[in-house]
Amino acid sequence: MAKLQSLDPHTPMFAQFKERTGPIVLANTFFVPKARVEAFLALFRRQAEFMKAQPGFVSLRMHKGTADSQLLMNVAVWESTEALATALGSPEFQRMAAEFPDDIVSYPHIFEEISTPGGAGA
Repeated sequence: MAKLQSLDPHTPMFAQFKERTGPIVLANTFFVPKARVEAFLALFRRQAEFMKAQPGFVSLRMHKGTADSQLLMNVAVWESTEALATALGSPEFQRMAAEFPDDIVSYPHIFEEISTPGGAGA
């Protein structure tokens, strides 16, 4: 199973589920050794298909770091923390998550949108 690490040690992702809010964005950055990228993406696609069918799912996109980076980042939008927590806690998702090799490191964190001067895209 991939190792989970916190981007913010004061607020680990699982502690964020205590706050009932939404919509939310799950930004999950993965360190994936080059030799494992294709296998990682195949498993991730299976997980993505499962997540897309879950109540409260809105959207998902995977991004790759530039300049030969070994980082991949999933950005997923959910209607609420409750919907995401339910999907992540399901036995089917847990079985798929256990398939990730131990040398993959996951840095998940939940965000909510804040207003910015000038609105979206400014």
